[in-house]
Amino acid sequence: MHDVTQVTQTTSSHSAQSITEHESFHQLMREKNRFIVPAIIFSLIFYFTLPVLTSYTTILNTKIVGDITWAWAFAFSQFIMTWTLCVLYSRRARRFDALVRQLKEEVKS
Repeated sequence: MHDVTQVTQTTSSHSAQSITEHESFHQLMREKNRFIVPAIIFSLIFYFTLPVLTSYTTILNTKIVGDITWAWAFAFSQFIMTWTLCVLYSRRARRFDALVRQLKEEVKS
């Protein structure tokens, strides 16, 4: 059985402060924020638009085809938007990973 009371500690010759002082770290943070902040703002606005519009207006009650209204179309589009943002982030993460590798190399030297 595994003894959970034992703690393994690793030692590093580089402190977090020394890593955050590298230009590569600042570039990584700028690029991540350049993608993540607008994506979060967009998704929050997009998600909260549906409950606001359905609660305070009747604009989404208009039928598109048969009994399907714009509210259903908007709700379904939220799934598509979520998947799209996930794919875009996954692709962008490759660049972030390259920057992390570059930062690791700089820290080692």
